[in-house]
Amino acid sequence: MGKGRLEAFSDGVIAVIITIMVLEMKVPHGSDWQALQPLLPVFLSYVLSFIYLGIYWNNHHHMLHTVQRVSGGILWANLHLLFWLSLVPFVTGWMGENNFAALPTSLYGVVLLMAALAYWILQNSIISVNGGNAALLAKAVGHDRKGKISPLLYAIAIPVAFWSQWLAGALYVAVAVMWLIPDKRIERVMTE
Repeated sequence: MGKGRLEAFSDGVIAVIITIMVLEMKVPHGSDWQALQPLLPVFLSYVLSFIYLGIYWNNHHHMLHTVQRVSGGILWANLHLLFWLSLVPFVTGWMGENNFAALPTSLYGVVLLMAALAYWILQNSIISVNGGNAALLAKAVGHDRKGKISPLLYAIAIPVAFWSQWLAGALYVAVAVMWLIPDKRIERVMTE
């Protein structure tokens, strides 16, 4: 099977996820700056989640450049990733609406951790099914320090949220910042 439908479906799902997130932000009932103040936690959680979804979309896009054929296993691995990403609007809204309370902040980390694991499964499925270019993907990700550090930081942040929600949030932001730095590994290997 070709990868066209997989790319189109994934792009569509991520676009819908982002749309759902922005629609969850309610318009304030006032017209001054104070009316916006209660929305600050909701907006901050939205920005963080938007960045995460953008990172996933960008990395997914680059990874699929190495795919020549798609198997049933890759389709299911991709759906697994999209499942966890589809929960991002829920945990984003819950965390923002409750001013980064412990349980919502912790559950946000659980969803991020599961999405990271699902991405890793998808990446390995692609590598195992595709020959040539997937060998380039395997070479590009190499030891994948960011891919190993991210789940570790999520796993730390999940219980830390019950002690300090702000420290857990700082860990989530740190992972996002780490991934915001453009990762040119796949592009570099594909052009060689």
